This record gives sequence, structure tokens and C-alpha cells, in this order.
Amino acid sequence: MRVTIIGAGLGGLTLARVLHVHGIPSVVHEAEESPTARSQGGMLDIHDYNGQIAVEAAGLMEEFQRLVLPGRQAMRVLENDGTVLFEKADDGSGGRPEVQRADLRQMLLDSLPAGTVRWGSKVTDPGVLETDVLVGADGAWSRVRPLVSDARPVYAGSAFVETFIHDADTRYPATAKAVGGGSLFAPGKDRGIFAHREAGGLLHTYVEFHRPLEWFETFDVTDPVQVARHFEGWAPELRSLILDTDTTPLLRAHHALPNDHRWDRVPGVTLVGDAAHLSPPNGEGANLAMLDGAELASALASSDVETALATYEKAMFERAAKTAADTEVTVQSLFGDDAPQKLLDLLIDA
Repeated sequence: MRVTIIGAGLGGLTLARVLHVHGIPSVVHEAEESPTARSQGGMLDIHDYNGQIAVEAAGLMEEFQRLVLPGRQAMRVLENDGTVLFEKADDGSGGRPEVQRADLRQMLLDSLPAGTVRWGSKVTDPGVLETDVLVGADGAWSRVRPLVSDARPVYAGSAFVETFIHDADTRYPATAKAVGGGSLFAPGKDRGIFAHREAGGLLHTYVEFHRPLEWFETFDVTDPVQVARHFEGWAPELRSLILDTDTTPLLRAHHALPNDHRWDRVPGVTLVGDAAHLSPPNGEGANLAMLDGAELASALASSDVETALATYEKAMFERAAKTAADTEVTVQSLFGDDAPQKLLDLLIDA
């Protein structure tokens, strides 16, 4: 069986690794020149009901545990005046340990035979590749997706403005205290401030706005002062996450595919991760991509190609649709008229 994977993200690499565990070779084409060609983003919480299942299938749980950052499952919810509304410590028993995305990706790369990933290999016309199985693991703007679907991502109505503060405990102790040992949520109507404590005292912040895309053209999103003006009256320690950034704020618009995105079976071709079910950030994207990869590999190892692809897609479609519906509920809890009370209700009921 010849398996060709487009994209060396977490989904594509998990697919390649689990195939390798089952004795099936694969080739991964990646347009980037090397694993370090660009930043791989911040932390990920890898869940015991999807992402960790993929890690187990890959035979890498021991390696994964070594990557976990202790204490990062702690969580705080703050009112915009800085009042602590909810706090949960990390006692080590939670099912969502946090790891750095770059470390997780490197773990998967290290587990593959040399030469599996072909760096600097940009595939512009995947339809001409000679292979038994072609898998699009190439993200939001997938070049493989048009082989199975006419759907294209559209702006989802929200965007992050991303900031970073280094050595926060020493330089900005009040800000570091507000974030706590793990994650901070400070939601409000149409906007919010969310932050992670990452490795080495780094505070990674996502300032989220629910606005039309054209609205971001009305001010300079690269200017921390102009971004912070939209949080007048919020606690100084929260506004510090914007104003005291060590990097130029970066706008990241969110795009999505239809919640019910699916396609008719196309012989020998399928998709995993964001290529199949892109949605706004919901804490599940990396987990779903890894589980997609693991389940597809296991299906290919246990039956003929077309049966395997049909089995994989049926389960994946159902899982993605449920996650999309859950995401809409979460968004309302974070940015609706009565935020943050709905978020508190969700956390208390969990």
C-alpha cells in the first residue's frame, strides 16, 4: 500500500506514525523547509478522550508524559475588574495535560523513520501523484480538499490579537498573578482576554474580538495602545497583557468550514484535521487532527483501502459535527450578553 500524506502537522504526523506502528510505510510532503522554519504556536491541552487516544495508538505515551508541563491545568475566570469568579488548581488528576505544540510535533517527527518527511516539498497539484491513498493533512487552505469537496473556509466572525510577555513573574508580578499557574479566562460581550502560562515564565495572550473583518481596519491592530482602548475600564493587570507585550500584536482571523461539512466517497482520497473540519479555536482542533490520523491509520491497517476510508470518514464526520455544535454553545458562554455567567455555569456543571 502506497500512502501519501500532504502536510507535516500533528494530524499528518500522527497518521504516519500509527501507520509505521502497523508496518505500513508512508511519505509526508511538507512545503516548509525544515521543522523550525516557523513558530509552531503555544501550548496545547491534550485530552484523554481524543488526543491521548491517538498518542496511545502511536505507542508514545511515555514520551508524551515527559513533555507535560506540571501545573498548567490550573484555571481562573476573572471579571473584567479583576475579581476572581472561579479558580481551579491543578492537582495532577485532570484529563487535559498541557504540552508545547513544538515539542509534541518534534516527538512525532523523532518517532518516524528517516526520510519519511520530505521537507521543502510543496505539492501544487496533488491529483497527479501516483499513490494508493492520498491524505490531505494540509490545514485550512488544503490543496487536497478540492479533490473531494467544493467547500472553502469563510470568515467565522471572530479573530485573535496575539501578544507575549516574557519573564512576567519578575517584570510584571501583578499580571502574572492574575493569570495564575495555568489558563486565564476574562470573557465579556463581543470581546475577551485569554492567557496561558507557558514554559519559562512566558505569558501568551489571545485578545479575542467578535466583529466583522472590516472592523479591524478601523484601527492599527499592531499598536498595543489602540488594541487596549477597547478594554477601557478593565483591570490594569488584564490590560497589561496587551500594553506590556514584548512582541508586535498579531491579528489572527478565524475561518471555518460548514459545521456539517462532508463529501461523497472519492476513491483513494480523504482528509484529516482542519482540512476536513476547520472551525474557530475551541481547544479541540489539534486533538481531533491527531485522533483523525490515528483512526485512519488503524482502519487502513485492518481492511482494504475503500472500506477503510469509508469507515474512517463516517466516524470522523459524526465527531466533527458534534464538536462544531458544542463550539457554538461555548462561544455563546464566552461572548454572549451574560458573559461570564454562562461560562461559570458550564464550569460548575462540568
